Amino acid sequence: MKAIQMSGPGGSEVLKYNNVQDPVPGIGEVLIQLKAIGVNYMDIYIRSGVYPIPSLPLIPGSEGAGEVLEVGDDVSGFKQGDLVAYTGVPQSYAEKIVCPAWKLIKIPTGLDVNTAAAVMLQGITAQYLCKSTYPLGSGDTCLIHASAGGVGLLLTQMAKSLGATVIGTVSTEEKGNIARSAGADYIINYKTHDFQKEVESISDGKGIQVVYDSVGLDTFDKSINCLATRGYMVLYGQSSGLVPPISPMLLNSKSLFLTRPTLTSYIDNRAELENRAGEVLNAVNDGTLKVRIHNKLPLADAAIAHDQLEGRLTTGKLLLVP
Repeated sequence: MKAIQMSGPGGSEVLKYNNVQDPVPGIGEVLIQLKAIGVNYMDIYIRSGVYPIPSLPLIPGSEGAGEVLEVGDDVSGFKQGDLVAYTGVPQSYAEKIVCPAWKLIKIPTGLDVNTAAAVMLQGITAQYLCKSTYPLGSGDTCLIHASAGGVGLLLTQMAKSLGATVIGTVSTEEKGNIARSAGADYIINYKTHDFQKEVESISDGKGIQVVYDSVGLDTFDKSINCLATRGYMVLYGQSSGLVPPISPMLLNSKSLFLTRPTLTSYIDNRAELENRAGEVLNAVNDGTLKVRIHNKLPLADAAIAHDQLEGRLTTGKLLLVP
């Protein structure tokens, strides 16, 4: 089969389209013919060496959707021909993948594989951020950085459904319009405005309850300053770079909370995965949650996809199609 491989960390040029051996399902595993593969910032962290690379050569990627080809021993609930989706399974930039059965979710009838692949990681991330990490409610105001991105657009919609006021940051007017269409109450172009000062004005100087920050280095300090007493700083990404070590005393003046959540910790068992994924996929299927797919590129063009995502040229989700 064809797959994207990398022999070491580096820029997008390390992603090579190669012939590799077909995987074979073992006990408790399912072989999937992939139809759509999600591209996520985590893939860039791994490719560039920000996250540890387990072994080389490596097939990157961790999200996708497709059709069951073969079921291994001791697997129940899945059969050949089922359409399934997953997140958190390595070696996804390929035509086929072997997945642990417990990590697979059946795609609801009526939902296409592209949309399912587009929403697994980012949709579940948005769900846990606003319902578990800091459970939003009526009367809360949140700041969502990169609000026109994949997670940002989904998180904005969920936050509004929970009754929160949403402030979104963007880098262009076009992205601002897209985030506004998802329900954002206030849009701040961080290229032309100081988002800390804008948040202070919007909150009448009181600060806000939570910041959802996937940008990291460029936004962290001002994000902390946007918070009200006992506010939550939720740092779930670092697209602009890693935040350097900080003193706990930074949180002292307003008794702030700082957390660095990761998706794995919120779907580390079958019951939690089914609950979160089911909620997201059903909301997409019934139209209450809208998914924006920015582009679909051939698997061979994985490097182009990385360049677009890393260059902040996307609004919504990027997919690779084998």
